[in-house]
Amino acid sequence: MKRSIFALLCAVSLSACAQTSPPSVAAKPGAQSTPSPAVPATAEGRVRAAVKQVNPSVQIDQIGPAPVNGFQEVIVSGQTLYISDDGKYLMQGDLYEIATKTNLGEASMARLRSRLLQTIPVSDRIVFAPPNPKYTVTVFTDVECGYCRKLHSQIADYNRQGIAVQYVAYPRMGLGSPDFKKMVAVWCAADPRKALTDAKNDRPVPYRNCKNPVTMEYNLGQRVGLTGTPMILASDGTQLGGYVPPEELRAELDRMAAGGPKPAASTATGSL
Repeated sequence: MKRSIFALLCAVSLSACAQTSPPSVAAKPGAQSTPSPAVPATAEGRVRAAVKQVNPSVQIDQIGPAPVNGFQEVIVSGQTLYISDDGKYLMQGDLYEIATKTNLGEASMARLRSRLLQTIPVSDRIVFAPPNPKYTVTVFTDVECGYCRKLHSQIADYNRQGIAVQYVAYPRMGLGSPDFKKMVAVWCAADPRKALTDAKNDRPVPYRNCKNPVTMEYNLGQRVGLTGTPMILASDGTQLGGYVPPEELRAELDRMAAGGPKPAASTATGSL
C-alpha cells in the first residue's frame, strides 16, 4: 500500500513539515515588506519549487512532462507523482493508458530503476549464477526476512531455470541496526556467498568491517520504490515481485522476452 506522499516527504525531514506556513508576524510601522520569491519561469522549475516547499531536503530523481496535459511527472522517494505545471496541485496514484493497458507511472519507475541499478557494479553484489545464464535478475535482500530466506533456500532451482540471481543489500531494520551489521559482516566476509547462506540459516557470521556497499545499496533501495523484501527486478527495471517460485519466475521472464505484458508492481509479494 502506498503511503501518503506528504507523510513520505515529511518523513525525510520532520522540521521541514512542522508547519505548512510561517507564522504571521505583525509588521512594524515603517518596516519594509519582504519581497515575494520569484516564480520560476518553467513548468519544471515551478514543480521542483512545489516539492521543495513541502521538504527542502528531499531528493527528486526525475521530472518531465506527464502523459496528461498540464502536468509534470515526478519521481521522488520511490514514487511517481503528477504535479500541475503551475505547482498548485498534486496527484498520487497509478496512471493507466487504456489502449495499451499500461501503467505509465510504473513504466517510468522501471526506466529509472534500470539506470540506478547500473550504478551498482557486479563486484558489489553477491552473485549466484549458472553457466551461461539466460536471464539475470537483481534481488534486494535481507538476511532475516522469511521470504528472503525461502527464496535463497531455492537458489539452486533458480540457477537450474537458467536465472542468475544478483543480490544487493537492504537491511530492513535500517542503517546502524544489528541487521545492518550482520549484512556488513556478510558483504565483508572472505566468502560472501557462504556467509550469506550461513546468515540466512541462523549460522553465525564473524563480524568484519571493510569498505562495503551496504549503506549505498540500502539508500538506493528506497529510491527504487522498495516496500518489502525481497524485491526482484528484471534487467530493464521491471518489478517482478517479492518472492516468486523458480518455475513461475522463469515463465514470467519468458513472457517478457516474447513481448508479453509486464507484471503490475502491486502484485509483488514481499515481507519486511
